Amino acid sequence: MKDYTLPPPQRVSSVDAYRGFVMFLMMAEVLRFGKVADAFPESTFWAFLDFHQSHVPWIGCSLHDLIQPSFSFLVGVALPYSMASRASKQQSTSVMWYHTIRRSLILILLGIFLRSMHANQTNFTFEDTLTQIGLGYPILFALGFGSEKIQWGAFVSILFLYGLAFALYPLPGPYFDWSETGITADWEHNLKGFAAHWNKNTNFAWAFDRWFMNLFPREKAFHFNGGGYSTLSFITTLGTMILGLIAGQWLKSSTSPMLLIKRLVVTSAILFVVALVLHFAGVNPIVKRIWTPAWTLFSGGWCFLLLATFYFLVDVLQKKSLFIPLIVIGTNSIAAYIIAHTIDSFIDQSFRINISPNYDLILGDPYRTLVSGATILLFEWLILHWMYKKKIFIKI
Repeated sequence: MKDYTLPPPQRVSSVDAYRGFVMFLMMAEVLRFGKVADAFPESTFWAFLDFHQSHVPWIGCSLHDLIQPSFSFLVGVALPYSMASRASKQQSTSVMWYHTIRRSLILILLGIFLRSMHANQTNFTFEDTLTQIGLGYPILFALGFGSEKIQWGAFVSILFLYGLAFALYPLPGPYFDWSETGITADWEHNLKGFAAHWNKNTNFAWAFDRWFMNLFPREKAFHFNGGGYSTLSFITTLGTMILGLIAGQWLKSSTSPMLLIKRLVVTSAILFVVALVLHFAGVNPIVKRIWTPAWTLFSGGWCFLLLATFYFLVDVLQKKSLFIPLIVIGTNSIAAYIIAHTIDSFIDQSFRINISPNYDLILGDPYRTLVSGATILLFEWLILHWMYKKKIFIKI
């Protein structure tokens, strides 16, 4: 097979394209395929799109479930480049640590702020993508100075200890109060046997949050998270970021693109196999909402595979021009994240006031969310495109 030789670039376009793809999936929530699927209950096409724009109830994976792990993975991919850039500017280790701690705090506080926008008081919650990354980022940065062997060792240790904590936490007994969990004992997604240690709101992370979340001022006491999400997921999210860190180091040091792609694909296959064995053996289920070790491995397999795909298409085949719409989003991912969480309703209301109150009915009632969503997406992208052209990039 023909090999390609490319010098390691300072900014890899495929990483920006992959990040843009992930952010686009998040921004595209405004299309609300579920509403269209409800209007056409017999349509397998809209049901398929609805499934992949929604999170699975507990076990398994949809395309939408890969947004957060991909975003976390790409934070790790970018770190070797960031550290090299700072080192080239003769920054001392203490200055680099200052930037790291500051970035961590900003991510945590920004996540809390975005979750508190429509609340009567600050909503102290730590399962948001930004807060999860912020909590683990200083540890990721410290590992960036270590060898790959140390990084793999940390990855395995994190998954093992996290899984052990869940396994040792007692299962609900006969007098367990299920009203404290938001589900019932016969909830259809409850697991049996050893895998029950990872059931929704009866696990180790849930018990931790029942103490930790009530340390903060709240309108009422915290009993459970309705989606089953937890603060402690940041630990295994860190595992996902470590996978990204390793992939980023391979990417940065590679001089043979095809060998790099083989390495990424083989690693992906190994992660998939181990995850599926753990899952089907009943040792550890693939559950995104509490970021089980098997989920870290399974989603990590997808992240390596997606990175290899984008790298091959964008950088090896040099099809960057085809991916410019995604690169525009990916180079300003923080701005895209904030825009998607703040101005979507403003754009919609502006159209209703200045164009027509029913502008979204142009294709009929069943498709109104597609029209309003596409309008919002277009204007959000135009804002990001303007920032891209003006070289305005929001960095933390």
